[in-house]
Amino acid sequence: MAAGRSTLQSAIQGAGSSVAVIVPSRSADIPVLTVTYQELVAEVLSFQKKLAAIGIAHGSPVSIATPNSYEFIVSFLAASWQRGIAAPLNPAYKQDEFEFYIEDVKSAIVLVPKGAYQSGSPAVKAAQKFNAAIAECYWDAAKKEVALDVKELGQLKGKAAQPLLKPDPEDVALVLHTSGTTSRPKVVPLSHRNLTRTMSNIKNTYRLTDKDRTMLVMPLFHVHGLLCGLLAPLATGGSMVVPIKFSATEFWQDFIKYQANWYTAVPTIHQILLKNPTPNPLPKIRFIRSCSSPLSPTVFYALEKTYNAPVLEAYAMTEAAHQMTSNPLPPAKRKPGTVGIGQGVEVVIKDDAGKTVPRGTEGEISIKGENVTKGYLNNAEANAGAFTADGYFRTGDQGKIDEDGYIVITGRIKELINKGGEKISPIELDNVITRHPAVSEAVSFAIPDEMYGQEIGLAVVLKPGQKLGQHELKKWVADKLAKFKVPKKVYFTDVMPKTATGKIQRRIVAEEMQKKEARSKL
Repeated sequence: MAAGRSTLQSAIQGAGSSVAVIVPSRSADIPVLTVTYQELVAEVLSFQKKLAAIGIAHGSPVSIATPNSYEFIVSFLAASWQRGIAAPLNPAYKQDEFEFYIEDVKSAIVLVPKGAYQSGSPAVKAAQKFNAAIAECYWDAAKKEVALDVKELGQLKGKAAQPLLKPDPEDVALVLHTSGTTSRPKVVPLSHRNLTRTMSNIKNTYRLTDKDRTMLVMPLFHVHGLLCGLLAPLATGGSMVVPIKFSATEFWQDFIKYQANWYTAVPTIHQILLKNPTPNPLPKIRFIRSCSSPLSPTVFYALEKTYNAPVLEAYAMTEAAHQMTSNPLPPAKRKPGTVGIGQGVEVVIKDDAGKTVPRGTEGEISIKGENVTKGYLNNAEANAGAFTADGYFRTGDQGKIDEDGYIVITGRIKELINKGGEKISPIELDNVITRHPAVSEAVSFAIPDEMYGQEIGLAVVLKPGQKLGQHELKKWVADKLAKFKVPKKVYFTDVMPKTATGKIQRRIVAEEMQKKEARSKL
């Protein structure tokens, strides 16, 4: 990103009449929405004025609980242009989860889809509990604008209208939560400079231009979809097709109809596509990107053979505003089983003492770059352990640099469960599950899964005299947490495996439960 262009407002590069966004329609009554860059910029400015009019100012957190849509794109950009802080939320969250995130970031306003207020959606109820303003945000086809239909002003009541502001590169543009090794998710603040640097890095890695068009199927509340699927194309004058959600049966129809030429996704989505009919004739695919969880060499080769396109595995995390490394485009070498080379960031391997180790030696993957957050929000303890003395961010992943300089991830130092790119804190699950009146102890852990890479296993010790079935417990968890956090397999045990010193280690519990299951099948 050129000097002086390190805010989201200045980063949009498209020419006025060129297409920026295409939103397919699933109904004959609703036309396809095609938006040019000129229209997008005008709409974002109009929405920024609406936010300013109700009091959104520098540092105001704007929580966005809508699905992938044009209104999400507009509201996200408008909040950042107004020097507010966009805080995207998974619209599938349950009320307890919305309450945590809305309280944690002190949301000034929560944006919800049309009809959510009247139906009393979980996001609406959570916003009411913490006196956040509530507004339905949707595309008004009759007025041809993104509506901001304010239902409750909450804490904004009586606040004076604000002037239109212009963001500074060091302003926080985005906050996302990342599951940690404690039960409390950590808040990652990302500045305009962090985001625009990643946009530039992604543009350079994949040589994106205004001729490129992506199928955006990753959720925009996730840093993967937000940075690589949305913001990087906007920085190149490219365009995107934005269905409301991923559909394997409609993916290739839209890809071909709207002339996309690349996409980025988690391995789970790649595998789903491989199990569905291959389009004939094949569209011209410039490249396929895979990120957010490990891509097996088997799936890598299947993708390249099936779609006749180079597959580029990348490595990313929220704290780095997404991308850190990637396999490069041809004719450079791409190596299945690796996550490529550093892309605009410095990557080293460190030992436990924080010393950089020689190439080929395993240690903790550590990074440094302009895209990396300066630290977690209001969390001195986490920050103390997150950075080395010489300023590298510790990823928590174990790996090495091979003979070609490519990064190989060999394990996870932290205990997070990576389910198809969703990072889940096992301690968060433990704490929720032990609230069940029949549960004495609960330990969750990762178990291998062909589709998601990892799934959630759960070992449970019941209180004396209590009875509880696997289905009943899963249903109870599903009422408390989002669907992707519900354990796939529950192991009931009389005694929780512990070390000689009485400590519970998830790895040991996982091994013992799976051994016990294997013995029962003999």
